[in-house]
Amino acid sequence: MTTDRTGGPSRASSLPLVASELAFDFTNTASDRGGPDQLEHLREGRDVVLWARHAKVISDGDRDAALAAIAADEALAARLLAEALDLRDTIYRIGAALSRRQPPTEEDRTQLAAIHAHCLACAKLSPFGDGFVWRWDSSQTLSEAIRGPIALSALTVLTQQNLARIKQCEGDHCGWLFFDTTKNRLRRWCEMSVCGNRAKVRAFRQRHFEAKTVT
Repeated sequence: MTTDRTGGPSRASSLPLVASELAFDFTNTASDRGGPDQLEHLREGRDVVLWARHAKVISDGDRDAALAAIAADEALAARLLAEALDLRDTIYRIGAALSRRQPPTEEDRTQLAAIHAHCLACAKLSPFGDGFVWRWDSSQTLSEAIRGPIALSALTVLTQQNLARIKQCEGDHCGWLFFDTTKNRLRRWCEMSVCGNRAKVRAFRQRHFEAKTVT
């Protein structure tokens, strides 16, 4: 089993999906990017497949077939990982810039559009309920079947949503992105029970320390 920089196992199949948008949940497969406590949960092609099933991008059957396919084809597994990380990091840079109220680079916007166009060319517009959805055949185009819905999610946010609601968790060593759906737009944390509580504990300890110092 591969490990991250702290020696723990990948949690690709169990990471909290708290971003309110598929694209940002995908960027949250890494945290504290570039920091001393960086965690990377997509380390091999298998992790990409497991996360995709966890996020309901693919079905159980698709997952099992994909795992068998990449186990038998190292090149496919390597390409899947490389293309997934390329998309993930492109979306992350765009989202992080927007969370700081800065424009994303033209290079990243162009790259996202190109990935979306490529994946869409491999999809079919299929009936679903009273409308239609894009569907991919993961047995034929595994990478596109996983990346396609994620790229579509990112572009839907960029073209149809209020970009001021894109935020980055303020927790130490986190940096997860999320789309703030709260009415008052005051969400600050990926999860209040995790990063929010840690911040409260730190603030309490700091106040306690300062009070002792004064007395």
